[in-house]
Amino acid sequence: MRMHEQSSRRAFTIVEMLAVIGVIGILLGLVLPAIANVRRESQSVACQANLRQLHSAVETYRAAIKGQLPMCDFLPASTPEGPVGGLVEVLEKTVGVDCTCWYCAADDDEEESRSTGTSYIYLPGLLRYTPQVQIPVAALLVASQGEALTERQRERRRRDAEAKLVSVLYERSPNAVALIMDSQDRHKIGSRNPRNAVYIDGSVGILREADEVAEN
Repeated sequence: MRMHEQSSRRAFTIVEMLAVIGVIGILLGLVLPAIANVRRESQSVACQANLRQLHSAVETYRAAIKGQLPMCDFLPASTPEGPVGGLVEVLEKTVGVDCTCWYCAADDDEEESRSTGTSYIYLPGLLRYTPQVQIPVAALLVASQGEALTERQRERRRRDAEAKLVSVLYERSPNAVALIMDSQDRHKIGSRNPRNAVYIDGSVGILREADEVAEN
């Protein structure tokens, strides 16, 4: 009789078990989102560290070419032989093509952005195609048609002119448009899913609304 009473006291009732399961469920509901937020924040911090490193490499490049910005496509081209062109190729002597700094920590898109060799867009590579740049460049090339230039020399002159004009745009408004930014929205903050960006002055943070307009 006593053994039966003792075993009864040790056992959990179904109600008690359900209550424990309910408490565990509530705790998991509180803990898991917090863990996800910490992970996202860690990825964003790592991404911003990448952008600072790439900015330093761009500054090293600029120091060698009289302060002008590198002039290349905004993203490398994805080919069967691997990524070609873009800032990755321009900075390969300063930042190796295999450097992890080319990839955002939140980027798991193997078939799209990672296939190009980088998670980041180089904004001057887009600005070079704006009318403010292309109209003066076209006028310069027309004026030089009488010169005996090879195709390579003409291409070099065009890129140099683009670099000068784009650099002027950034010098006029150093905090208006990002220099390098995430190629996709990756860093969820509440209901927002923004991008990280680095500006020509070296400041790093969430992409500003003006940059979204500039990209479009």
